[in-house]
Parts: sequence; structure tokens; C-alpha cells
Amino acid sequence: MFIYLDTETTGTGPDDRLCQIAFKTGQGIVNELFNPGNPIAIEAMAVHHITNEMVKAKPSFRGSAAYHKLNELVSDQNNAIVAHNARFDISMLRNEGIDPPKVICTLKLARFLDKDGVIPQYNLQYLRYYLDLKVEATAHDASGDILVLERLFKRIYARFKKDGFQDPTEEMLRISISPIRIARMPFGKHKGLPFKEIPADYLEWLLGTELDEDMEHTVRHHLGKS
Repeated sequence: MFIYLDTETTGTGPDDRLCQIAFKTGQGIVNELFNPGNPIAIEAMAVHHITNEMVKAKPSFRGSAAYHKLNELVSDQNNAIVAHNARFDISMLRNEGIDPPKVICTLKLARFLDKDGVIPQYNLQYLRYYLDLKVEATAHDASGDILVLERLFKRIYARFKKDGFQDPTEEMLRISISPIRIARMPFGKHKGLPFKEIPADYLEWLLGTELDEDMEHTVRHHLGKS
């Protein structure tokens, strides 16, 4: 069974915590706010519109019914979490004491399938409209995002089936824990250029900045350092 999951958080740092979680299975949707124990950063509020006042009287996630339900689901080896940019959501779950063994990342899958770098951006809401996913959902709300996520995953799953995988799940799990080589530069002064056309000195400079796993892997490959 696939568990479609999204979190909203106090921020993006290692000490941040979730303030909303939503997950969907065939049994329905769980969608709740929680007191994170940390103040929510203004930058985070500007994205998800959850304020400190809204969560002040809420329980903490750890020990809640939602916590126990999710922990039970991920403990079943037949189940896999599906999330977009899963590394972030899973890091937040680990901060709360939940460590899912099986995770599928739709961000990595989208990058993997886009061999020529045709898609300009890979964030969930961009893919929603770029791929014309027909779904009624509020962006940057955990419950709305999982509806988009589910539709995106089903589109990707169908693509894997079309490409000859009778049961794509194992391949998706493998890709989700592997670094992906990105075809085109997604930002900066060389945005849109194939990586092979980007000057080496710029790639060297990039290595000194904060990069996600796929970007670092791509840069190292084109510098001959992978």
C-alpha cells in the first residue's frame, strides 16, 4: 500500500519540527495540526499560513493518534511512503521518532524520467500545472498537497508501466535512494543550459555552496569527480 504524505513545518533547518501532517491511504485521509514545541518562522508562515496562535493549544505530534497510526503503517513491510522531496519530509519524521524503511520520492522520479531536462522546474505545484494534473487542491497545505502528490504519483507509475515495468515499485524505491543526474542547470546565470556546456570554474564554485544530493552528484560528474 502507498501512503501519500506531506508535512508543513516550523522551518527547514535540522532543529525544525512539523506543525501539520497529512497522509492518505485507502483507509482515508489523516490531516491534523500539532504544537511543534518550536516557534514557526515567519518565512514558513508565508508559505503554509499556519501561525503560532493556530497551533498553541494543539497537542504535540509524538504520542498522538496520528503518530501511532503512521508508525503502524510504516512498520508494515508491504507499505511505502510516497512524498515529494521525500528527504525533507522523512527528516522531519525522524526528528519525531518515526523512520520509514520504504520511501518513494516523486521529485527524484520526475528528474529521472526527464532525461533531456525539458521540464523547467520540479516543485510539486509547478508539476501540477505543467503536467495538467486535474485535481482540486489548495497549494502549500498538507492535505491539498497530498491530493496533488497522489495524482502525480499515479501519472509517474503509469509511465513506468508504459516503459515495461510490470511492477514499478521496486524500481521506484531504488531510484528514490539513488543520486539523479540532472540534465540542465535549474537556477543562476546558466539557468536552462545543459550541464555539459557550463564552464568548469562555475561548477567548481557551485561545489562550495549548499547543494541537494542530485545537484552535487551532477556537478561532480561533469567535473570528473564522481
